[in-house]
Order: sequence, then C-alpha cells, then structure tokens
Amino acid sequence: MSFSSDTKDELARIYPEDKESKIAELAALIRTIGSISIYGNRKISLTFTTENASVARLVFKLVKDLFGIIPETMVRRGKYLKKTLTYLIFVPDTKVVEEILGKIKILNYEKGHIKLNYGIDQKILKNSKAKKAYLRGAFLGGGSISDPEKAYHMEFITHNLEHGKDLSKLINSFDLNSKVIARKNNYVVYLKEGEQIVDVLNIMGAHSALLNLENIRVYKEMRNNVNRIVNCETANLTKTINASLRQIESINYIKETVGFDFLPPNLKEVAELRINYPDLSLKELGQMLVPPVGKSGVNHRLRKIEEISKKLKERRVQ
Repeated sequence: MSFSSDTKDELARIYPEDKESKIAELAALIRTIGSISIYGNRKISLTFTTENASVARLVFKLVKDLFGIIPETMVRRGKYLKKTLTYLIFVPDTKVVEEILGKIKILNYEKGHIKLNYGIDQKILKNSKAKKAYLRGAFLGGGSISDPEKAYHMEFITHNLEHGKDLSKLINSFDLNSKVIARKNNYVVYLKEGEQIVDVLNIMGAHSALLNLENIRVYKEMRNNVNRIVNCETANLTKTINASLRQIESINYIKETVGFDFLPPNLKEVAELRINYPDLSLKELGQMLVPPVGKSGVNHRLRKIEEISKKLKERRVQ
C-alpha cells in the first residue's frame, strides 16, 4: 500500500467522540466524495462514492449514528481488469437527506427554491475538535500525500473554488501556509514543506504516519548531509590536486629553463618540497620548512613561483 493509503486507513479508524466533530467530519466527506441528486417534486438523494473500504465504513457509521438510519450500500467492480472496488453509500429518502444537508449547513431554502452553500459554514466549526475533524474528513475524501522518500507534497482536492479557499483558510488557521490552485475541473489545496505536512498529520491525528514521515525526513537529512560533506571534500580535494599539478608544472618549467638557483632561497626550498611531496597539503608543506611556515605563507611563495614561471614563458614567446 502507498503512504497515502496507509494514512487514510489510520485516519478512518479515528471515530469522533462528540456530535459537533461527527457533523464536521461528515460535512467534509459530503463535499469531497458526496453527490446530491435533485429530482422533480423536490426529491433529493445523497450518494457517497469511494474506493476505500475504511472510508465507506466510516461514512456508514456517521450517517447511522447522527440520523438514526441505515443507508443503502453497494459495491461495484471496476470495468478494467475488474480489480478495483468502488463503494457507494446511498441515502434515498428526501426528508433524511434534507435533514443531513441542513444539519451540515449545505442546503438552504429561499423563497421556495433550493440553495446550496458551497463554502464551509463557520457554524459547523464550533471548536478545535470540529475543525480537526473537518480536516480529517477532507483528507479522507479528497486528500493524498506523495511518497516522502521522493518528495514532500500534500493536497486536498475539491470541486469548488469557494470550498477550496475556505479549506485553505481553515488549514492556515493552524499557523500553516497552504495554497490553492486550479487543476483541470477541480481545485487543489496543497502544502509542500515537510514540517507543515507533519503539522497537518498531527492536527488530523495520524500519529503513525507522522512518525513514519519524521523517520524518513531524519534519514533523508542525514543522507543529504553526508552527501554534502562528501561532495565538499571531493571538491576541495580536486581543487588541491589541480593546484598541486599547476604548481609542479611551473616548478618544472623553471628547473628546465633557468634552474632552481634562479629562485630566492625561500622559494627554492618550497619548490623542492613540492616536487618531492606532490600529495601534501599546504599546511603539511609548511610544517616541513625550517622554520615552519603557515598555510598562507606557503601559498604566497607558491604563487610567487607561478608568477616567475609565467614571466619566463612570456619572455620566451617574445
């Protein structure tokens, strides 16, 4: 199973304790996996559609506990390869559907006409528990998390811009920074930072998923730090080797053209050491001098030697 599926299975096992939280979670599920059908003579039905059996069981229990009815259930097998199962929770009774939609502040009647509220009515977000339950329902219905081994990305898909903006505002009320974008015919509320995704998992109550994500984050950070150190050391080693080769080339040119005696004693001493010990660092070369010289002092002398070699080459070309 994917990280996202494991997270949903964990969240679906969390059942709200108080009535306000149950209503908030059911409201989010209706907005994400619910569809309302309106017929003639003001008949209304409500259908929930999901491929997750745990989510289907949760919806069934919420409707049963809150409204005292047993909704109809159906299971459909996918057309292709017949492997995927789709679960449908169906409420056909108009009065019950009106009660459900009225309770969660989606349906209103104005002058005899039905009016749907596409945003999140603040009346159902009465307290912190209800807000957390709504986020949990929104994720169970339309959320997903990328494999944290590859990338940090969490999103909630909704069909309406007004709902997307309200959902983003709800997430951001917990000091987070979600954003909304359009994708085809839907709207996506998303977060892309590992820390913020951890916070959302904590808010929703997905503590096992949170620990798994944190373990992956720590491992990735350690791996990145090791790679960074290795790359840095490799770059420094390459730089040192290239500098050493360049210095030896300059020294050999001086030796072959004018001889070492052309150099002042302090430069001659460094040149001989560099030729004899090409793999040593500047610090190690400095410690072999009498008296010892610091890294910057050795570097200064080797630069002088390179300048002398350069001038000799220019004079020869002229």
